[in-house]
Amino acid sequence: MLPFLTQMRIEESTHEYVELTKKVVKGIENLSNLTEEDIQIGVTPKEAIYQEDKIVLYRFKPVVEHPLAIPVLIVYALVNRPYMVDLQADRSLVANLLKLGIDVYLIDWGYPTRSDRWLTLDDYLNGYINNCVDVIRERHHLPKINLLGVCQGGTFSLCYAAIYPEKVKNLIVMVAPVDFHQPETLLNARGGCTIGAEAVDIDLMVDALGNIPGDFLNLEFLMLKPLQLSYQKYLDMPEIMESEDKLVNFLRMEKWIFDSPDQAGETYRQFLKDFYQGNKLIKGEIVIGDRAVHLSNLTMPILNLYAEKDHLVAPASSLALGDYINNEDYTVKSFPVGHIGMYVSGKVQRDLPPAIADWLKSRQS
Repeated sequence: MLPFLTQMRIEESTHEYVELTKKVVKGIENLSNLTEEDIQIGVTPKEAIYQEDKIVLYRFKPVVEHPLAIPVLIVYALVNRPYMVDLQADRSLVANLLKLGIDVYLIDWGYPTRSDRWLTLDDYLNGYINNCVDVIRERHHLPKINLLGVCQGGTFSLCYAAIYPEKVKNLIVMVAPVDFHQPETLLNARGGCTIGAEAVDIDLMVDALGNIPGDFLNLEFLMLKPLQLSYQKYLDMPEIMESEDKLVNFLRMEKWIFDSPDQAGETYRQFLKDFYQGNKLIKGEIVIGDRAVHLSNLTMPILNLYAEKDHLVAPASSLALGDYINNEDYTVKSFPVGHIGMYVSGKVQRDLPPAIADWLKSRQS
């Protein structure tokens, strides 16, 4: 008889089975009591103040009598939806910044369709972002505002601030890739940071598909950690389902993960070829429309926030920013979490918003 079978006791096995069954039954009960309203996300009150094509500029309702005079515009990535920064009431970067007196705006990129197939980075940066910045500047009668760029939106914010430094008072980038030559990071390697089109033929993909399906990108991210993201979390479901709070939190995350907009074909082509494959940002070779991007133009105060265990944006990629700017007011702060932990970790949400608010308040004059 096999050794492990001799070590199993029927009483222990029966007890484990009974306990598992209780958890599953309780979980089914919790699931049956939930409605769509129970897993609402992005619930912090806001109003749309500007709309252009499919993008919407929101202003979150201030919760203090006199918020900081210079507002913050959050620029999120095109991948997934921006409500990750406002996922739930007790773990919302937006809500916490509002409590600390920050006036917060956010760009919602919407869902590109076939009509957006030919949108380029020029349209997004020199068009949408620039127009949103101008709207905020006019509303507040300010020459400059603060930018907070998240992930790919951080890369966009770096490019925008380098092109329009006269419009940016302070720049914050969070888990933002800068040096894309990271062969040990699977996402960069699959994007072609070492062998270019041999890794993925972007031209063929865009020419064949037009817009890049959000489901394709979502699958690509899941395959970076297939066992953990595709199997293990569902094997843990009995433990999660037993607690209604844990279950609701899990469903919120699932809702965000699988809410993946398509990517405008030409924008995807340029971003993958110029940034991932060409690593042109740090080489000073990026051109957005007719505007060259030089990181040396970033003379405003910069706060660089990164995740120490990030598997999507390697810490080295974010930290490289310091090598390409000539800026005396440059601050770096890290958090001991992964990429998603920057949004959902309770400890990070305790420490991150005050770090941002204090940094901004000390530079508002």
